[in-house]
Amino acid sequence: MISHTIQAVSKANIFLTCTEGKYHSNQLVVQKNTLIRMLSGEMRIILPDSTLIVGAGDTIFFPRLELAKIMKLPKDGQPYKSAAIYFTPESVQHYFAKYHLKPETGDHKLGISLLNPHPLLESLFNSLLPYFDLKNELPENIAEGKIDEAISILKEMDVRLFNTLSHFGEPGKINLTEFMEKNYMFNMPMDQFGYLTGRSLTTFKRDFKKAFYTTPQKWLTQKRLELAHYQLTEKKRKAADIYMEVGFENLSHFSYAFKKQFGYSPSMLSA
Repeated sequence: MISHTIQAVSKANIFLTCTEGKYHSNQLVVQKNTLIRMLSGEMRIILPDSTLIVGAGDTIFFPRLELAKIMKLPKDGQPYKSAAIYFTPESVQHYFAKYHLKPETGDHKLGISLLNPHPLLESLFNSLLPYFDLKNELPENIAEGKIDEAISILKEMDVRLFNTLSHFGEPGKINLTEFMEKNYMFNMPMDQFGYLTGRSLTTFKRDFKKAFYTTPQKWLTQKRLELAHYQLTEKKRKAADIYMEVGFENLSHFSYAFKKQFGYSPSMLSA
C-alpha cells in the first residue's frame, strides 16, 4: 500500500469511501458481490490479462471471489470517492424467497464488469447519496428496499448479472493448473490459493507438486520474475512501477530476488 487516508461511511450494506492520496492493494479477493459507482478520482483494476481503468460516473460490478489488484488514485484535483452496495448471501437469498425465484445452476458467472450507462442505475445511486448525510443508521426496511431495488435493476439490465448473484456457495474443486497459470501474480497465502481452487492446504500442496514437480513458492517466484523480466525488457517499464503488479510486496525484496535469478539488478535494464 502507498501512503493514503481512507474515510468510509457505512449505512447497512451501502458504503461511501473517500481515499486521499494513492492506494494500491497487492491483491483483492472480493468476499461479496459488489456494485460500485465511481463519484470522483480513478480506479485501476489490474486483472490477469488486462487492466480496466474507470472514472467518475462509471459503474463496476465485482462478483464475489474474483481476483484483482486495485489502485485508487486522485484525478483532476479530486480524491478517489465511490459508493458501493454489498449483496450479502442473506440479502440475495431473501430476494429469491420474496419473489419465489430459484437460483441458477451451472456456470453463468460474469467476471468483473464495467456496466453500460442506464437510467435505472443513475436513479439508484442518486437516491443513495443523501443517506450518507444521516446522523443515525439507515432504517433497516429502507436499506433492504434499496438492496432489492439494486438486484432488480441488475436483473433488468443483464440476466447474467442477476444469475451471478445467485452463486453464493463455497468454491468447488477446479483445474489447479489452469487457475495457477492465470493467477500466479496475485500475492496470497497458500491456503487462499487452496480455498479458491476448492482444496485444503494439504491437498493443494500435494496436487501442486503432482502438476508442477516443485513447491508452490518456488514456482510462484519463478513465474513472477519471468513476468517482471518481460515487462522490463519488452514493455520498457520501470521496476518501481511493476513490482506490486507481478506479486512482490516491496521493491527491495523484488530487486534482491531478480538479481539472484538473473545475475543483474532490474535497474540495469532501465538504465
